[in-house]
Amino acid sequence: MSKKVRLGIIGLGQQGGAYAKFITEGMVPNMVIGAICDTDPAKKELASATYPDAPFYDDYIAMLESGDVDAVVTCVPHFLHPEMGIETLKRNIHALVEKPAGVYTKQVKELNEFAASKPELSFGIMFNQRNNPLYKKLKEIVENGEIGKIRRSNWIITNWWRPQGYYNSSEWRATWGGEGGGVLVNQAPHQLDLWQWICGVPKSVYSKVAFGFRRDIAVEDEVTAVVDYGDGVTGVFVTATHDLTGTDRFEILGDQGKIVVEGSKTATVTRLKKPERELSDGMGMDDVRKLFMGELNPEEYYTTEVIEFESAWGAQHSGG
Repeated sequence: MSKKVRLGIIGLGQQGGAYAKFITEGMVPNMVIGAICDTDPAKKELASATYPDAPFYDDYIAMLESGDVDAVVTCVPHFLHPEMGIETLKRNIHALVEKPAGVYTKQVKELNEFAASKPELSFGIMFNQRNNPLYKKLKEIVENGEIGKIRRSNWIITNWWRPQGYYNSSEWRATWGGEGGGVLVNQAPHQLDLWQWICGVPKSVYSKVAFGFRRDIAVEDEVTAVVDYGDGVTGVFVTATHDLTGTDRFEILGDQGKIVVEGSKTATVTRLKKPERELSDGMGMDDVRKLFMGELNPEEYYTTEVIEFESAWGAQHSGG
């Protein structure tokens, strides 16, 4: 049997607590809680009652040097991620840093460069949604050319509703120094990552960003972005934290098909039997009349497949 990885959890808040629960419930094979670290005395009491076998530290450096952990996950305010990531790697311990990688570009660059100097260690940012089976399947469909060349993509993801009390819960939340931004940095990075992972990195971005628009905060709570990939390919991204009945809808239009994802759970994939332009060029006015009258048989032109997985977002839509 392979040796179990001893994970050190820095920060026993909502996210750190979730990871601890996953491990103790056996949802992460070959992993145990090696140690827990938090500066809050109340979290020490919680850890003692809930995870009595896990050593507790109020100093993360002491935990790193204890010999109790093989790997670490950081569940702390964003500005601490680069520092903790580097200190972990310095001690030849594997590091998984929660998103975002940090607040300041210089610090994140230093973290990435230091991680690159330690190729024998595993280092990553928590973009766990790349393992969502639905999006893995959609990436495969796009890369296999099943919907042809991408023409346009758009994602509206506004079901990050956050009341004012959420922002008031911690001094670091919704601040430039503590969090580094708002919805783009805290809630929507998963979609931004999936978007570029599946559709590619754009050449230019135009955005309309509202700061403290519907909440009493300094950072952005509503964003509309238009991106240009070149060659006429475009994309639109809309996100906000003030839509109580928000939407999660992702569309990818290709020249030979289309993907529509609802709620990060169900995808409808339409595959054209010929490229759209070829279908267009092959239709005369008789076909146009049938089109307007609703008399064309869809099965002559495309097939439709519905793909559904249980949502893998978990707490992503309720916390973070």
